Amino acid sequence: MGRYVHGYHPRESVRLQDQAATLAELLHHDTRYADGSVVLEAGCGVGAQTVTLAAGSPGARFVAVDMSQESLALAADRVRAAGLTNVELRQADIFSLPFAAASFDHLFVCFVLEHLARPEAALEALKALLRPGGTITAIEGDHGSAYFHPAGAAADRAIGCLVELQAAAGGDSLIGRRLYPLLVAAGFSDVYVSPRLVYADASRPAMVDGFIRKTFTAMVEGVRDEAVAAGMMSAADFDAGVRDLYRTAEPDGTFCYTFFKGVGTK
Repeated sequence: MGRYVHGYHPRESVRLQDQAATLAELLHHDTRYADGSVVLEAGCGVGAQTVTLAAGSPGARFVAVDMSQESLALAADRVRAAGLTNVELRQADIFSLPFAAASFDHLFVCFVLEHLARPEAALEALKALLRPGGTITAIEGDHGSAYFHPAGAAADRAIGCLVELQAAAGGDSLIGRRLYPLLVAAGFSDVYVSPRLVYADASRPAMVDGFIRKTFTAMVEGVRDEAVAAGMMSAADFDAGVRDLYRTAEPDGTFCYTFFKGVGTK
């Protein structure tokens, strides 16, 4: 796995939770699993998506895995706080999962492939754990899809720093646009990818606060020190870019971003 460019600071855990709450309806309104089915969530992190999935399909059983013990501890807290009893959390590497072939009815992977140097290999490894006729659901963003008003050159450069830093860490923050070919190349059939557009303006105050301020801008702001240390932008220019992004949350601002949700069958 590539380095997690956003880091494991407590503020990143808060950002992930804000993101999950803001996007739950947009991303997961059509994700439901039948009673009795067993679902593997690969790369569950702090459990931000886990609680939404498990609450939405209370009759299914979820096995959520992640490499980080620290993240799993936070996930366990979230699962307990939500009163969920259908989630099992385990520490494991996505490339060496401790499960027999064909152990799961469904796979769920959200905001994970973007951090992997070999997403194709990860999908192939996961497919081996899926029963014939089982499904995969994969969700990824694409930072190249961000556009906003008022436009700002410094904001574009700051976003570019995040894209470059993630690439240097072995990931791909533009992976959403290639989700379809990735799933097809991994051997899944009946692949269908649907774009999920985030649009925020003053008539959608929850999205303005939850996505512009607490999700996207907070994510860009989180790589400030690394970008400045790498000489990618001066501190003053990066801060100006962050101000430009926050400026889009004002009453006359707008912001667009696209996530991609892909489903396929083994």
